[in-house]
Amino acid sequence: MSTLKLHEDRFFDSDSAIRNAARELFEAVKNCPIISPHGHVDPSIFVENKPFPNPTELFISPDHYVFRMLYSQGISLEELDIPQRNGKRLGIDSRKVWQIFAENYFLFAGTPSGVWLNYEFIKVFGIEEKLNGNNAQKIYDLINDKLQSEEYLPRNLFKKLNIELLTTTDSATDNLEFHKKIKDSGWDGRVIPCFRPDAVTNLLNPTWKDDIYELGKLTSLEITNYKIFITALEKRREYFKANGATSTDHGVISPLTHKLSERESEEIFSKALSGKVSVKDAELFTANMLMEMARMSCEDGLTMQIHAGSNRNHNNIIFEKYGLDKGCDIPQQTEYTNNLKELLNAYGNNPNFTVIVFTLDETNYSRELAPLAGHYPAMKLGPAWWFHDSIEGMTRYRHSVTETAGFYNTVGFNDDTRAFVSIPARHDVARRVDANFLGGLIAKHIIDLEEGKKIIKDLTYNLVKKAYKL
Repeated sequence: MSTLKLHEDRFFDSDSAIRNAARELFEAVKNCPIISPHGHVDPSIFVENKPFPNPTELFISPDHYVFRMLYSQGISLEELDIPQRNGKRLGIDSRKVWQIFAENYFLFAGTPSGVWLNYEFIKVFGIEEKLNGNNAQKIYDLINDKLQSEEYLPRNLFKKLNIELLTTTDSATDNLEFHKKIKDSGWDGRVIPCFRPDAVTNLLNPTWKDDIYELGKLTSLEITNYKIFITALEKRREYFKANGATSTDHGVISPLTHKLSERESEEIFSKALSGKVSVKDAELFTANMLMEMARMSCEDGLTMQIHAGSNRNHNNIIFEKYGLDKGCDIPQQTEYTNNLKELLNAYGNNPNFTVIVFTLDETNYSRELAPLAGHYPAMKLGPAWWFHDSIEGMTRYRHSVTETAGFYNTVGFNDDTRAFVSIPARHDVARRVDANFLGGLIAKHIIDLEEGKKIIKDLTYNLVKKAYKL
């Protein structure tokens, strides 16, 4: 049997001066409540509060980090019984899927997923053996038994994992039924929505007309022109805010921002309604909608997030059969200085506006993003995201941005996950990486220990509450 262990000094530098400082800093924040201001956990689990079906449905099915690695090694999504685009599943025994996962667990060595999974097994479920093909069913049973207990019901896990607040991501046409039910239930766990209008602002969305129709139904408006469309979005933002939302999110390939004239906007919107919109039209419309969303944020105070640079659904075969968010979104080169100039000149000095910018193109951190955030009061840097949500990725992030933007033009950490029980694992990594980075500054006498303790608490807890107006 190979024992699974989490070393107390994991992710800390081998240099004793850095390691000792990192230990002390981490001790100061390791028990801080988790603020998760951006993620994709399904809020319905807290309404139903039913046991998770089994380990496979908890660890594998919702986590594209996990099944994309298996897919890359020739294991089909059919074998893993991942839900298809139409919701259909093949009904493969969850134990068989778990066995495949266990036999290939070695693939995750050295990856963020491996780090997170090891934490989940040990800290959340008390598993002390490394998962492999031989012990797969034994560990499946150990986890499954716990999942059937009251302690592991979603609401109790929320408390067990020390989560203070969890934000979901919801389309403009979501009626927020589950959020309202959570609030009405009297449960004291705080789960709030985030307004994500991509489905109605991206004119190339295959279901755009259906989504526009639904948006009209929800707002009691017949959306026949651009002006009514804008009114509908304003009404939906108001509705989200009334139901607890403090932020919006915009997933775009390019962060191009450009305000179209009313005539230009109306012309492109009319083309879209008639099914005659071009790719160029759609790009300009998205650029315009980022400007509109920034204007609305100045008025209603919702923090704006821009997630740019993901070439989504790169694998057409997988997208056609399985739909969105199936692990085949790929980073691409992204430019910010010129693309954000119009937005930042219009709204970047407004004290009522906060825009958090994320990137998958690390080359931009020191060259463009840190200088921009180090100047415009409204702009903050989102943490290392997605493929860079890792020990080395977060370390590179801090090295790239700190000297130009400082710590206080960043917003702490967010986990951006669908995998509920991975949340504390991801925050543990972020806190340790930040402690180690600060430990390095202390060892070099750039800051002292007391400064480090203040900064680590702000990075862990205070900055995220401020940026997301929590």
